[in-house]
Amino acid sequence: MRSDRLLATLLLLQTHGRMSAPELARRLEVSTRTVARDVEALSAAGVPVYAERGRNGGVVLLPGFRTDVSGLTDTEMRALLALTDGEQGGSLGRSVASAVRKLLAAVPETRRSGIAAARRTVVVEQYGWHRAGQPAGDDPALAELERAVTADERVRIRYRPASGVPGWRTVDPYGLVSKTGTWYLVAAARGTPRMFRVSRVEEVEATGTPARRPDDRDLEAVWVELRERLEDAPEAVTVRVRVHPGRRAMVERVVAAQLVGPPEGEEPDVVHLPFRAAGAAVGILLGFGALVEVLGPPEVRDLMASRAADVVALYG
Repeated sequence: MRSDRLLATLLLLQTHGRMSAPELARRLEVSTRTVARDVEALSAAGVPVYAERGRNGGVVLLPGFRTDVSGLTDTEMRALLALTDGEQGGSLGRSVASAVRKLLAAVPETRRSGIAAARRTVVVEQYGWHRAGQPAGDDPALAELERAVTADERVRIRYRPASGVPGWRTVDPYGLVSKTGTWYLVAAARGTPRMFRVSRVEEVEATGTPARRPDDRDLEAVWVELRERLEDAPEAVTVRVRVHPGRRAMVERVVAAQLVGPPEGEEPDVVHLPFRAAGAAVGILLGFGALVEVLGPPEVRDLMASRAADVVALYG
């Protein structure tokens, strides 16, 4: 988004003072023409930035100009914290992440506790489950869950799992994780850390009691354990399938018991299913007949064809 890029440009210039247009373009992964347009936009907005021509020229921010963060809301500060995730593959890179940290360091002392809480209770990952992901829309329950996480409060959630049967659960939150735009609540349920896809949370009820987690680990440590458990399953395979229009929810419900993670997909009729093993995927997907077509990986598609040929040979 352009607003992200303008902020990144400002933070880089605030850190370095002067940078060449080609260097800015390289850091921000855009063209030098785009850099020139962004400089014009910042200048029009009242930021004292200008371009100098010549051998030693470049884009210059007037000395002494500092971005005032005292007016940022807590939500805006959490958005800035997301930019510090450059080490995990964010397009803004390590320099922008460093600049954001320095910017947040200028926040008044009275608001430092809010930033510290945000760091403890929010994780942002730019890469998807075994692949690049697509941003998801806003989740209605996210605001209530964010309030509970900030207050460190136990909550009751009405959760609809992949099986499609919703039910109430009492959970003790560790925090929230955004993975390629999809939000997950990481919480202890009956003393066991679990992840819940926020888009499947239908209702949230406050309990008014403090969260009681089974251990003192922070959000990131628990998230890493859950993520690695899902992705490092020895025989796990993510199968990409095309589903007959209108049947995706039914397919996800039927295969839920064989999955090691939530189904995901950027198109209405195409879904990525993380199965426990290739054999489990083939066994259950064959039952859908022509309602489901396996698009990949090739070895699973080949195995589907082989098993289907065996069935045809058996029944003539």
